[in-house]
Amino acid sequence: MNQSSPTPTGSGVSAESEVVDLCRDLIRIDTSNYGGNEGPGERVAAEYVAEKLAEVGLEPEIFESRPGRASTVARIAGEDPSRPALLIHGHTDVVPANAADWTHDPFSGEIADGCVWGRGAVDMKDMDAMTLAVVRDRLRSGRRPPRDVVLAFLADEEAGGVYGARHLVDNHRDLFEGVTEGIGEVGGFSFTVNEDLRLYLIETAQKGMHWMRLTVDGTAGHGSMTNTDNAITELCEAVGRLGRHKFPVRVTKTVRSFLDELSDALGTELDPEDMSETLAKLGGIAKIIGATLQNTAAPTQLGAGYKVNVIPGQATAHIDGRFLPGHEEEFLADLDRVLGPRVLREDVHTDKALETSFDGTLVDAMQASLKAEDPAARAVPYMLSGGTDAKSFDDLGIRCFGFAPLKLPPELDFAGMFHGVDERVPVDGLKFGVRVLDRFLDQC
Repeated sequence: MNQSSPTPTGSGVSAESEVVDLCRDLIRIDTSNYGGNEGPGERVAAEYVAEKLAEVGLEPEIFESRPGRASTVARIAGEDPSRPALLIHGHTDVVPANAADWTHDPFSGEIADGCVWGRGAVDMKDMDAMTLAVVRDRLRSGRRPPRDVVLAFLADEEAGGVYGARHLVDNHRDLFEGVTEGIGEVGGFSFTVNEDLRLYLIETAQKGMHWMRLTVDGTAGHGSMTNTDNAITELCEAVGRLGRHKFPVRVTKTVRSFLDELSDALGTELDPEDMSETLAKLGGIAKIIGATLQNTAAPTQLGAGYKVNVIPGQATAHIDGRFLPGHEEEFLADLDRVLGPRVLREDVHTDKALETSFDGTLVDAMQASLKAEDPAARAVPYMLSGGTDAKSFDDLGIRCFGFAPLKLPPELDFAGMFHGVDERVPVDGLKFGVRVLDRFLDQC
C-alpha cells in the first residue's frame, strides 16, 4: 500500500466545522448488518470514506471480502518513519433499526435537541467522522503526525468482524506493517462526578465472547396428547435457569483499577461483592460496569415448532455469552452445569478476551489531550462488557485501547445508546472529540 504525505489544499475548512456533516452523511448510508454474506451499504460507506481521504491527498484502498462487504484502509506517512506506526480503526456497519420505534428516522442523521440522531451515532460513525475530520484538517494544513498512522474503516464488526478486521488480518497483514499500538471505539467518554471532576473511561480490557446455539431434541407428537418428552419444555426450563443464574464476582486487574479510581472520586470504599448502591450512582454506564464484575450469558433468541397442534421434535435457543479475561474455562463449566445434560451447546462465534495495562506514552498522550480540553478530566482504565475489532488486531501484536473521546452531558444515558432506540450523539461532543484527537495525534 502506498504511503502518502500531506497535500495542503488551503480550503479553510476545519475539523470542527465539518465533523457534524461527516457524521450525518455516514448515518444516512444504511449499513445495517444482518449477518451473512451480503452488506451492500458497507461498500457505499467504504467508497464515501475513500473519496474523503483521496480529496486530501491520501491513496486509500478498498478491500472487499465478499460482494458488498468492503473496508477502506490508508496510511499517512509520519515525520519519523523509524518509529512504530499507530492504528486508528473504526467500523462502518451498524445493527439494524426499526424506524417505527424511533423519535427521528434512524437513517436521517437529523439534528435535534443539540444532538445528531441516527443508527451508528455512537456505535460508531461518530468516531469515524471525528477521525475523517481530524485527518482531513491536518492534511489540508500540511501537519504530519509524529509517526505513521494507519486508518482502517471496517466492515462487519457487529457480526464478529469475519468480513472486516478478521479478513484483513488473515489476508492483508502487510497493511499493518510496523503497527504496535491502536485506538478504536467505546472509550474516552466522560462520566461526570461533579463540576470539578469528570472521569474519562479508557478501555484497556474487554470480555471474550461465546455466541452459542442451544438445542434440545424431544419426542414429536400431537399437541392434544400427553407428552413427557417435550423439547420446548426442556429447553425453556434450561434457558430460564441460565437467564436467572448469577455468575460469581471476579475482579480483574482492570476492574480493580477502575474501582480504586472510582472509590477515590466518590470518597468511599467500594465492595465488589455489593455494588448495587455504587452502580445506582453511575447512571447510564452502570450497565457496562456491572457486567464487567462477572461472566454473563443472555438468552437472545428462541425457535421451535411449525404448527399450533404439533409438538416439535426439536427446540433451539441462542445465547450471547461473555467471559472475563482469564475465566473462560470457569464460564464454560458453569454453563454446562446450569444447562444440564439434555442441552447440546454449540458455538456460533467465539473470540478471546483482552486486557492490557494502563501505562505508556500512548496513555500519557490520551491523558494530556483530554486534560488540555477539559481541566476537570481524569483518565481512568475500564473494561468493556462487549468486544471490538481490537480482538483481531491483537493477533498482530497490536496493543489496543478504546479511545473515541466524547464529553457528555451528565443526563445522557450513553450506554443505552449502543444498539438502542433513539441513538444520538451531542454536537458539542463531536467537536470536543476532534479537538482532543488532534492534540492526541500531536503527542502520540
